[in-house]
Amino acid sequence: MTKKRSTKIEWGMIGAIFLLAWPTMLEELMHTAVQYIDTAMVGSLGTQATAAVGSTTTVNWLVNSSVSALGVGFLSFIARSLGAGKKKLARRASAQAVLAVLVVGVVFTALTLLLSSFVPVWMQVDKDIQSLAARYFFILYSPMLFRAASIIFGTVLRAAGDTKKPMLVGALVNIINVILNLLLIYPIRQISVFNYTFTVWGADLGVEGAAIASAVAFAIGGILMTIALFRHNEISPKGYSVKPDKEILKPCLRVALPNMLQRFATSFGYVAFASMINSLGDISTAAHTIANTVESAFYIPGYGMQTAAATMAGNALGAKDNKRLYSLARMIMFIEVVLMIISGGLLFAFAPSMMSIFSKDNQVIVLGAIVLRMVAVSEPLYGVSIVIEGMLQGLGKTLTPFVFNIIGMWGVRIVGTFVCTQIFDEGLVSAWGCMILHNLLLFTMFLVHWRRGKWNPLAEEK
Repeated sequence: MTKKRSTKIEWGMIGAIFLLAWPTMLEELMHTAVQYIDTAMVGSLGTQATAAVGSTTTVNWLVNSSVSALGVGFLSFIARSLGAGKKKLARRASAQAVLAVLVVGVVFTALTLLLSSFVPVWMQVDKDIQSLAARYFFILYSPMLFRAASIIFGTVLRAAGDTKKPMLVGALVNIINVILNLLLIYPIRQISVFNYTFTVWGADLGVEGAAIASAVAFAIGGILMTIALFRHNEISPKGYSVKPDKEILKPCLRVALPNMLQRFATSFGYVAFASMINSLGDISTAAHTIANTVESAFYIPGYGMQTAAATMAGNALGAKDNKRLYSLARMIMFIEVVLMIISGGLLFAFAPSMMSIFSKDNQVIVLGAIVLRMVAVSEPLYGVSIVIEGMLQGLGKTLTPFVFNIIGMWGVRIVGTFVCTQIFDEGLVSAWGCMILHNLLLFTMFLVHWRRGKWNPLAEEK
């Protein structure tokens, strides 16, 4: 007879959870704030400028998420190694992360730059702005090696429980991005502050200026994240070989490959989703782009908790502490639901005001507010699936999230959106309705999987 597990919430874990989660939340908040500023600055140039930048956003997710998937493999391995007290093994894995950055950085630089002129065409961008969108994409991905370093090395640091350094690097990158935006997007202009008028230099590069600002900021971020990793006391790769190490790479890739396929397939789904929305015209594209930007701020609690869940689950598995693993699952889901109820309520209440920050077009504001209020209702449920997926990543169980996300993305969101927008000529509201159904399905599948207990390797060993 199986011993019944306690369902008691252990409040003592709150401190440990938030200690890991808050720097990631703050980092995401700052990153989102810069997205808001970028969108507002580009939005001031007009609807076409917003559409040109937003039309390739989902391709950006595709590239970044594929690189992030490799980081998940190293996160799982390093968190378990440190949990088991194997610091030398963790540092060897850190050195293999350097190899991964070099390979992935070079490969993705070549791919993105070669395909930059084709991406807007594939995304069904209006012909009037295809050239502008292509130039924006090319500039943005020129420093891909540095972006890979920032993503993967940041994940390695978080695996060691160091979420503060990635946060500080992210903060500096965001500040640089905003300052360069101010200097590169706009022309030379007069600004009045407290009755003092002075001239501010500007390059008047518009959308291309926004791309250059982001590219320079990404390059600086990659350099700083590399320095942070090499100076870290526990997981610095200094002195360790970057030649392929099968003992490290094999388990890392076993975790990373399903996650990479998942992220690639879901991100490709986002590309298909956005492509169908782009075909609805500039108003829908602009409303969708801005609504996505607004919505991202309200997912911050979810992704902060996901990082904490992944790291702490990996540590508990390495220490073979079954009790701590179950306590973590209960506590972190409780916190997540509370936080996402609050963020969803705020999104519902302030949706029109948030949209009006980024656009003066009343059609864009009204349409964006409608879809934001729709998705706000499903946020607490989506938050549960985010946290359970984070725990599975830390435990090295990435096949299940891969299957669930493929079913949700392609079986519900893409098929549903195609039927609604391309066959029945429905608009953006129907597409976001399909997105919400996708989120609800993920919640159901992840919750059932968790309740069955199949997510816990320690229970399987017993």
